[in-house]
Amino acid sequence: MKVFVTGASGFVGSAVVAELLANGHQVVGLARSDASAEKILSAGADVLRGSLEDLEVLQHGVKEADGVIHCGFIHDFSNYVHAAEVDKQAIEAMGDILAGTNRPLVVTAGTAGLAPSRLLTEEDASPATAGRLSEVVGLKQAERGVRVSIMRLPPSVHGEGDYGFVPVLIKIAREKGISAYPGEGLNRWASGHRLDAARLYRLALENAEAGTRLHAVGDEGVPVREIAEVIGRQLNVPVTSIPAEQANEHFGFLGGFFGLDMPASSALTQQRFGWHPEQPGLIADLEQGHYFKVATES
Repeated sequence: MKVFVTGASGFVGSAVVAELLANGHQVVGLARSDASAEKILSAGADVLRGSLEDLEVLQHGVKEADGVIHCGFIHDFSNYVHAAEVDKQAIEAMGDILAGTNRPLVVTAGTAGLAPSRLLTEEDASPATAGRLSEVVGLKQAERGVRVSIMRLPPSVHGEGDYGFVPVLIKIAREKGISAYPGEGLNRWASGHRLDAARLYRLALENAEAGTRLHAVGDEGVPVREIAEVIGRQLNVPVTSIPAEQANEHFGFLGGFFGLDMPASSALTQQRFGWHPEQPGLIADLEQGHYFKVATES
């Protein structure tokens, strides 16, 4: 299958490209910069130059493909409304080309915040008021004859090269000399390894029916205190609770997020697709030390 991948040079997208190529698919990756293009080419894929805001370029990539995996997103928390709107328009533009073809479109979304303080399952719908509209807009494409599926990623997708939330926590702990957690630290974060997620993207592309939600979740819920404890051990700094009302001051933009209880299950995904996490969980991955070597060198 010839697959068009947005976000093909990113942390998750690059693993998806490698997984697709290793299983006999041809890949064309969207690249906004020379550096991204070089990364995609070096992986063995072809390149289409453009960004998520170049709707005509996106549509050209879709026209030439047998299937699409949409990993791209503008991770700009200072202007999240704009990022969500660009994502919405990109999905709709790709849907315009795929409408009536029954070709697969895998749209990336997330588990965070969808079912606070209870175990989220694949049967739980994303609210229409969600900040990131990927899932809601993506599922509408099924009504247009697109074999769309939704790949929900957990708050922490981990592995070598991660530049998400956990590296931010490590940076804060190093700068402040303590590894902190809010309150009792019993609130849970779901997590999953990037290589396990990449394999699930491929299975969704190949097999998922229209309207399917998949959870790329390995750990249903890691207490944030355990995350802080392993960071403290690796950095050799004290592990400390801070009052929840001081979380924003200590963690910055991550303050409120680190205090959320966001467990999620992948039981239905595992049952339906024969997919099972094979890579280390979040704590075991942190214990390997590579997160801290990267932080030291950067």
